[in-house]
Amino acid sequence: MLYFFGNLKKVILRKKSNNLILRLIPIALLLFIALPPNASAHNYSASFTNIKFEKEQTEMTFTIDSISLIELIDGIDPNNNFKLEKSELKKEEHHLEEIVSEKLSLDKNNEEQTPTVEKMKKIKKEDVEYIEFTVLFPAFAPGDTISLNDGFYTGDSGTTNYVNLLTATYGSETSQAALQGTSRTWTILLTEAQQDQQSTDGQAQDTKQVTDSKSDEDTSSWLSFFKLGMLHILTGYDHLLFLFALLLSRQSLKQFIGTITAFTIAHSITLTLAVFGIVDLPSKFVESVIALSICYVAIENIFKEKINYRWAITFIFGLIHGMGFASILKEMELPKSNLAVALLNFNLGIEFIQLCIALLIVPILLKLQALTKYQKYVKIGSVFIFILGLIWLVQRLM
Repeated sequence: MLYFFGNLKKVILRKKSNNLILRLIPIALLLFIALPPNASAHNYSASFTNIKFEKEQTEMTFTIDSISLIELIDGIDPNNNFKLEKSELKKEEHHLEEIVSEKLSLDKNNEEQTPTVEKMKKIKKEDVEYIEFTVLFPAFAPGDTISLNDGFYTGDSGTTNYVNLLTATYGSETSQAALQGTSRTWTILLTEAQQDQQSTDGQAQDTKQVTDSKSDEDTSSWLSFFKLGMLHILTGYDHLLFLFALLLSRQSLKQFIGTITAFTIAHSITLTLAVFGIVDLPSKFVESVIALSICYVAIENIFKEKINYRWAITFIFGLIHGMGFASILKEMELPKSNLAVALLNFNLGIEFIQLCIALLIVPILLKLQALTKYQKYVKIGSVFIFILGLIWLVQRLM
């Protein structure tokens, strides 16, 4: 680090015109001080809902991260440490149960069912604190039309940054949906099917199953996971900043294509491997290396005017970014029978946004490269990129 700042000083002082960068560094450093310690690069709220349709009752498990609840409920975190202590949860237990019961409704044939919040507990997934609610509903029978409505953040301007990842289990079958934006209703029609299963005493018996015969096209089809991939990259500011830093340096069109292709191939490989459980690295390590990748590329932009093999370092860091992309699908715990289609559509959503960004930025950058002071602007922008990457790195290592 001392080596970096020593060289940075030389670069800044080399030319009189670079004094502007010197004036910008204190401003950028103020960002480090001003941002709260829990500032995240992923500015969206994700919840997870699991519904089990059983003969005796219907059990729904709803899990949401603590930060989202803190933002939703004023005064729930009086010590402002961005965590929900046991005492804080105990004090707000009744209020939290009321909110979950009001915001999540399960209807049978357009009639809202009365929920019972059985328990509430704090859990941890991938170094993130969540609050898990277990809610019981009456049992449903074949012929019932069931609808789940999610009303969290419906009155908030940031509604499009909230997603509820739903998994419903009925017999040996499962169904998934991503409730987001204005598509917050998931509907199924329960039907009775006959299936022979071998019991423990060797006798065949009939069991009731639920068949997903009606579902909202925007939430349970391929489109929902395509949209989820789009949302994930659009709210993954660290991934976007890394991509912008890669493209910022002076490059030819061929080099731009090589850089983008290397990033696409690399993160697609590890996204697939991570979601299928073949590769598994600690979330803290992955997120820290993602922040480190931003710092490294920014340093290259500052000290190197010509970068010939950017695609190589892009590919290496792209492997780590792919594991970052995989986090939300891993948390959803999709069954392997449905995982391939969900993964494909999720990745297509990521690639679509990435391609749109490249098509928008690359022509502009090619034009700007004709400016005599372009390299100066690259250095100024890279200083800010480095500072922001450093902020995320320090926060994720803490």
